[in-house]
Amino acid sequence: MVERRIDKVMKRDGTVVDFDQEKITLAIYKAAAAVGGHDRALSEKLSDEVVEALNKCFEPPDIPTVEEIQDMVEKVLIENGHAKTAKAYILYRDSRRRERERRGSKLGRQRPLPFQLMYEQLLWNIDHECETTEKLSKRVKDGSFPDLVRDSDARYNESIAMAAEAVERFKDRIRMIIVAGPSSSGKTTTTAKLAGRLEELGVETQPLNLDHYFFDLELHPKDEYGDYDFETPEALDIPLINKHLADLIDGKSVDMPQYDFKTGRRTGETRSVKLERGKILLIDTLHGLHPPLTASVDDDLKFKVYIETISMLRDSDKNFVRWTDVRLLRRMVRDHSQRAYDPLQTIGHWHYVRRSELKHIIPFIRDADYILNGALAYELPVLKKYEFEYFPRVIDEWRDESKRWDAYIRAERIYKLLSEIEQFDDDSVIPGDSLLREFIGGSVYKLH
Repeated sequence: MVERRIDKVMKRDGTVVDFDQEKITLAIYKAAAAVGGHDRALSEKLSDEVVEALNKCFEPPDIPTVEEIQDMVEKVLIENGHAKTAKAYILYRDSRRRERERRGSKLGRQRPLPFQLMYEQLLWNIDHECETTEKLSKRVKDGSFPDLVRDSDARYNESIAMAAEAVERFKDRIRMIIVAGPSSSGKTTTTAKLAGRLEELGVETQPLNLDHYFFDLELHPKDEYGDYDFETPEALDIPLINKHLADLIDGKSVDMPQYDFKTGRRTGETRSVKLERGKILLIDTLHGLHPPLTASVDDDLKFKVYIETISMLRDSDKNFVRWTDVRLLRRMVRDHSQRAYDPLQTIGHWHYVRRSELKHIIPFIRDADYILNGALAYELPVLKKYEFEYFPRVIDEWRDESKRWDAYIRAERIYKLLSEIEQFDDDSVIPGDSLLREFIGGSVYKLH
């Protein structure tokens, strides 16, 4: 047994108890036994690796939670090639989560790195022969790409259905559903699909667009390149949002401001809004998990859905494609075609996006009640045709610009990635209700 620095663990109810490594060893052994393995020594070795990993992540007085320890067990099992044991362990955790739900508790909280979703997406990619850029390109070349579009969209839609069922179980308690996630994760389409699925389950929702609560663009900090930092929560009128949310929950009408994104200013007009009886408020917003944004509403009245682009695709160097690069490419396509932004602007602005995500979004994933994967296995071959030609200009522009070195690195990395992927040109095979339509255009949903 390795030396450990942590000696306490926080249970789900917030109580702190002594850390017991034997419980980790036993959990691994039981999971392995469920798939035919009975190697106690190996279970102990893997348990030691879990403790070593925890030692690196937590130093006294930091105390890991039960969920964080279980996430680490999954990570160690997967990284050591014990896929079957990891799957048995994941299924065991899921059964325990469902049992807690049946007892009336809130959903078991998932943690900052959703290892279960990562593992499931990787297996799905392998099953559909698209886990590498080489295999993904092969599906474009051999004519089976439309089948990948169909299967990937079906997987995403099924995840929406599962999220809706999770929300429906708490419909009598909650007054607000929040769909949050980083830039270009697909919040708008996800919110629309979730609302539709909830309606089928008999749960009525009422949308509220928090984008109208942005301050005028000129009030945000402006850098030497003329770019504004409007990615922080403070870019929104948080006090007014909280007042309006509390009033809406109390059954009062509010005068919601109206924001014009073309001018970057509020119009001066307002729209009267009231939460109709029997309906649940539904909002999608970048910073929905940021506690101050909805502090006026009790947490027990909220259900928080978080969406991330968990692609699990490997490039030719056997590195996993960065989720943030996929989202940046999505935003480049959307901003270029729908908002007339130069691709240079979007990449140059991304450092503001990432800084805000790391400070105001990622730390609060642990507060989500449900995590959705919005990655689409087929999106990169489609997105390539829209922006690939612009990357050489971006790279040349910032190659020797020290203050834009981060943008240069991102541009070069994405250009290399897209160079490995076969382009797909026929957008007609992509349904109008696809999440990708939020970025390439042609969505059947009203996008704001």
